[in-house]
Amino acid sequence: MITIKDIAKEANVSEGTIDRVLHNRGGVSKKTKENIKKILNKHNFSVNPVASALAKKNKFQIATLIPEHNTTDLFWKSPLLGILKASKEVKNFGVQITNHTFNQYNPKSYLKTFQTLLKTKPSAVIIVPIFLKETKLIVKQLEKLDIPYTFLNIEIEGFKNFAFVGQDSYTAGYIAGKLMHLSLPKQSVFLIIQSKHNFTENNAITKRIEGFNGYFIKNKIREETLTLKVDNLNNLTESAQIINTFLKQHKAVKGVFVPSSRISIITNSIENNYLKTLRMIGFDNTPQNIDCLKNDSVSFLISQKPFDQGYESIKLATDFLLKKKIPKNKVYLPIDILTKENVAYNERNEFVFKNENYNV
Repeated sequence: MITIKDIAKEANVSEGTIDRVLHNRGGVSKKTKENIKKILNKHNFSVNPVASALAKKNKFQIATLIPEHNTTDLFWKSPLLGILKASKEVKNFGVQITNHTFNQYNPKSYLKTFQTLLKTKPSAVIIVPIFLKETKLIVKQLEKLDIPYTFLNIEIEGFKNFAFVGQDSYTAGYIAGKLMHLSLPKQSVFLIIQSKHNFTENNAITKRIEGFNGYFIKNKIREETLTLKVDNLNNLTESAQIINTFLKQHKAVKGVFVPSSRISIITNSIENNYLKTLRMIGFDNTPQNIDCLKNDSVSFLISQKPFDQGYESIKLATDFLLKKKIPKNKVYLPIDILTKENVAYNERNEFVFKNENYNV
């Protein structure tokens, strides 16, 4: 969707100048005015009177509570970019977005950041509910203040959130099981590797594992699944020792399923003599994971479309506030299967937006 900022950039003038031309307020030279009108006509751009009226009348604030990202764990950068893109679009409707990030491994950081968020007096809140116990406390405060909220990326039941935006985790895991079976049609032994922080807290991880096993159960396919839990994947030396020792002791393992975005760390921890015999399947198109996909150390990645998750959560919350539009309780995004041949075409909107606008 073309914006006033885009028109201003093409016309090489300020956004205020575009606004004056759109509303016939004068103060613009005839030559500049004619040039701007040509550009407006070329893009079939017109002022939305409803949006203009809403922007003047209503002032809403949506606050997001999402995990921070870093160079070793870039997954949460994508939802943030989607949020930023939507923020630019809804600004003209009188909706402001404030983003608040927390340490995804620290429940105290989650609660502390939420208290900071509350001080902004939000009209609605978008939450990534990583910690269940703390989420209950957060939700209790929001409901007491009559602030509507939605969950992003992680789906948990038993709450009064007006929507969930993310992936159908069970189905995504089921697809991973199917891919593993098609890659290794003979009866095989599979290994599921989890990191400590998602042993019990992350419901999306749990659902993916259920879906993975569910594929074999539903189709009555004999298989053996082993589970390895690694305390700290950030300690590469320790992780490598644990994983390779396990593989040495279980030489029948032919496939490894990583139900999180950390498959690149695990892949890079596995010794080559083991890695070349394994089918590796994981989640998310982070740069590190894509590198593993391209060099054939990972067979498949399953994308959650995280950029779209962030974008859609803002659009849904905006419609909820402005139009009282109640969305579907569960807004599931497409499940993309990525290979090294098609990964370059995935999340094209994110790449374009990131390159043109932000370095976050």
